[in-house]
Amino acid sequence: MIVGGGLNGPALALALAGAGLRVMVVDARAAPARAEVGFDGRAYSLALASKRLLSVLGVWPALDAVAQPILQVKASDGRAGTGAAPCFLHFDHAEIEEGPMGFMVEDRHLYAAFLAAMQATPGITLVSGETVVAQDMTPQGATVTLGSGATLSARVLVGCDGRQSGVAARAGITRTGRDYGQTALVTAVSHTLPHHGIAHQFFMPEGPLAILPLHGGHRSQIVWTTSTARAAAIQALGDADYLAALRPRFGDFLGEIALAGVRFTYPLSLSLVAQFAAPRLALVGDAAHGVHPIAGQGLNLGLRDVGALAQVVIEAARRGEDIGGADVLDRYQQWRRFDTTALALGMDAVNTLFSNDNPLMRLGRDLGMGAISALPALRRRFVRTAAGLEGDLPRLLQGQKI
Repeated sequence: MIVGGGLNGPALALALAGAGLRVMVVDARAAPARAEVGFDGRAYSLALASKRLLSVLGVWPALDAVAQPILQVKASDGRAGTGAAPCFLHFDHAEIEEGPMGFMVEDRHLYAAFLAAMQATPGITLVSGETVVAQDMTPQGATVTLGSGATLSARVLVGCDGRQSGVAARAGITRTGRDYGQTALVTAVSHTLPHHGIAHQFFMPEGPLAILPLHGGHRSQIVWTTSTARAAAIQALGDADYLAALRPRFGDFLGEIALAGVRFTYPLSLSLVAQFAAPRLALVGDAAHGVHPIAGQGLNLGLRDVGALAQVVIEAARRGEDIGGADVLDRYQQWRRFDTTALALGMDAVNTLFSNDNPLMRLGRDLGMGAISALPALRRRFVRTAAGLEGDLPRLLQGQKI
């Protein structure tokens, strides 16, 4: 039983059902409403390894025509009105043989593809518009009580229900972390010049500004990180004043810009659970970890969780093991804990290093970025890491069936 029907939940359901397991997905939202939403600017950066997982699950064919390949990444220091620093990082997908290092896919397309795949897959039961209000764990399995009063039982309970995971809280699993004092302003802009599939990251003193290419060539997603107080003031502005605040930071390299999407805000924090798993229970995605969006790795981390948990559970089932046993789910925890913690702390360190205006630190990081760009072997390693090709990859992320 998977609680949470966002993106990780459906991905896990498809992986498990594809191996013959019966899966229930409990989603608090009404499924069709989210699948039918129009363009609102929300999108995800999917690493190449994540694209492989979606291909194996049969989801990617529905996304191929609307996904924007990320062909290059350019990252540099910057200040509002002054442009990028002369030393910068430049990654090109041509430095690896496997293809584009990643893809930008809009939330509406990604969710609709997952929903269609779940509806077409035997063994998946989707319970939408229901919330879980209680859970009871026994040596044999888990039983949850829904807001409607109905109860559902399964051998394993998986929390895919976000940073405020009720599954984790009801299990007594604690979280550690810290508030960054930053908020991400997220929207989409249209621009008169084409983006050519290039993603840009400008490290401003108050936080990074990411400009991420969307399908069509003349629209990009903006993830603009600044202090929480300043973000609240900017979000309260009218569209014209919001755009006037953005323009000095955005620059004119894509020509004239205009707002093209709904304006969202997301408070930023670091959050890691003490346990990824317990008997009869596992946590996936944001329910287990929340990281800074500085490298766009949030969903990719979640899909690595999906690949690892699916592989552990399916292999255990084929061996005749109890798929909810503590020893089985501990394999998942051991697999994912180090990778997730290392990446979360790495993103935390990068944000600390770059979200300031200290002259000595600016000089050091500019020289560091210039040095990385000048060393082909090191640059290639960074590209492969961004593409999700490094580390102990689950088979789904290698493009292989379990």
